[in-house]
Amino acid sequence: MLDRHLHILGIRGIPAQHGGFETFAEKLSLFLVSQGWKVTVYCQEEGDHLGKESVWQGIRRIHIPIDRQGAAGTVIFDWKVSLLAGSESGLFLTLGYNTAIFNIIQRIKGQTNIINMDGIEWRRDKWGAIAKTWFWLNERAGCWIGNHLVADHPKIKAHLATRVKDNKITMIPYGGDKVSDADAALLEPYGVEAGNFSVIIARPEPENSFLEMVTAFSRVHRNHKLVVLGNFSPTNNPFHRQVMDAASDEVVFPGAIYEAPVVQALRYHSRFYLHGHRVGGTNPSLVEAMGAGCAVIAHDNHFNQWVAGPDAAYFKDESACAVLFDRLLTDDTAVLRMKEASKTRFTERFTWEKILREYEALLTQWYPNK
Repeated sequence: MLDRHLHILGIRGIPAQHGGFETFAEKLSLFLVSQGWKVTVYCQEEGDHLGKESVWQGIRRIHIPIDRQGAAGTVIFDWKVSLLAGSESGLFLTLGYNTAIFNIIQRIKGQTNIINMDGIEWRRDKWGAIAKTWFWLNERAGCWIGNHLVADHPKIKAHLATRVKDNKITMIPYGGDKVSDADAALLEPYGVEAGNFSVIIARPEPENSFLEMVTAFSRVHRNHKLVVLGNFSPTNNPFHRQVMDAASDEVVFPGAIYEAPVVQALRYHSRFYLHGHRVGGTNPSLVEAMGAGCAVIAHDNHFNQWVAGPDAAYFKDESACAVLFDRLLTDDTAVLRMKEASKTRFTERFTWEKILREYEALLTQWYPNK
C-alpha cells in the first residue's frame, strides 16, 4: 500500500478552536489517519519551541511560536510554515489563499500543493483598500501557484474559471454533522423556549445583514425571541451599536458562544435560522444549521440559494425580511416543510462522510509519484 503523507497548511492548528477551516482540517485529518494516511498539521502558538512536535490522535503536529497578535501574526506564521514545509515530502493542502504568495516556496521545491480557494475575500465590505488589494493579488497568486484548486461552491468555481482553466478546479463544498437531538435545558440561561425563538449565528458585520434582520424583526411585537450570537462591542464599534439600538426588547444578545452543545441546542430548537451572508461560497454555519434541521431564512443570493435550496425563504432587503417574519411566524405547516427540506438537502450534499471521501479521492489522484 502506498505510504501517503499529507501536510495541511493555512490554518492555525488542531484541535479546532478558531473557525470553519480548522474544523474541516480536524475532520479531514482524523478521517485520513483512519484510512492509513500520515498527516502533519502546523500549529500557531506562543512560546519558544520552534519545531517542537507532538502527536494528537495519530496526527503529527509541528508547533510554531509567534509573538505577534492578529493578522500580522497570521501572516508571519504562514511564512514560517511555508519555509518549514519546504523541506518535507508528500502532498500539500493549503486551506485559503490569503497568503498564497508564500506557497511559491512549494512550487520552487517541486512540491504538489492543492489550494482550497475559500470565498472571494477581496469583495468583503469590512476590508479597506490595502487589504482588498492584498487579497486580490493573493487570489491571483494562488490560482497560478497551486497545482490544483478546490472551490467550495459552484459559483466560486465559475469565478475561478475566469482566472484558470476549468479542469484545474474541483468543486467540493463544506460539510457538517447531523444533529438529531439536543438538550432543551441548555436554552434556559438565555430565557427562550424550544420553538419560540429564532437565531442568528455569524460575525456581526454589515455584509452579514445583521441590521436588516434585526430591524425587520423589531418592527412590531412578535411574541417571539430572536437570539443574536456574536461578539458585539457597542462602545468601540459604531455598527454594533447601531444594530443593538435597532433591536426591540424581544432580541437577545448573549455574546459569542463556543460550547458546541449549547450552539447545537440553539439551532435544533429554533423556529428559524437566519442567514444574512451576502458574500462567500458554502458557509459552514449555514451547512451546520441545515444539519440540525433548521428552517432557513436567508439573504437572496446565488451562494445561499445553492446551499439551502429552493424551499428555504429568501429576502433581498429589510422590508422583504419583515414580510417573511409576518407570514412565517404563524405558519407551522410552512416551517415543517422548510425543516424537512433542510434535512433532505443536507443529507444529499453536505454530510462529512460524503465530503471527506471526495477529498480523499482528489488527494489520492494528485499524490506525487504514485
